Amino acid sequence: MEFQDVIRKRKMVRAFTTEPIAPEVSERLLRAANRAPSAGFSQGYAMLVLESAEDRTAFWEAMDPEGEYEGTALRNAQMIVIPCSNKEIYIDRYARPDKGWTDRDEARWPVPFWHIDTGMLTMLLLLAVVEEDLGALYFGIPPESIGNVRAEFGIPAEFTPIGAVAIGHPDPDRDARQKTSRKTIKRRTVEDITHRGRWHTDAE
Repeated sequence: MEFQDVIRKRKMVRAFTTEPIAPEVSERLLRAANRAPSAGFSQGYAMLVLESAEDRTAFWEAMDPEGEYEGTALRNAQMIVIPCSNKEIYIDRYARPDKGWTDRDEARWPVPFWHIDTGMLTMLLLLAVVEEDLGALYFGIPPESIGNVRAEFGIPAEFTPIGAVAIGHPDPDRDARQKTSRKTIKRRTVEDITHRGRWHTDAE
């Protein structure tokens, strides 16, 4: 698939079939995500990958104890990836001689690159999903459920889950019936979001 087609076709999918994902496809997805850039080549990210039916069920029970997604086609997703960021890996990396931030001061990081880089890993995963003719949904894990997910799967304290990605074969008919923001909000144009030379406001 041409890269421009991958970009054009990328969207969030909220309904999946129960068709399994071939192991070699799963491996290609993870390898693509692992090509993400990172500050100082710190690579302060990791992925918790849940593919067995038992692990996926345990995730939904930990993430959604109230059963909001019970019986939905979202739960048919055959693969769940939880990208996690690690701040300490970045602090350690930039304290090394070639960077020299030996004070390890977090004020040097006004923007948390550990989350940004993990977000870029997630974006590569979403694009790779399109190339494999699959669908995916990135969604947040509710704050009150993060502890449940950590405990269920043994996520170390130094790693922060930035959300989860459900991956599977799309169910177009059921997905089309989902209530989504894209049905009520149009994508802003390039002109809407671009400021050339200096930032312009509507008043100018």
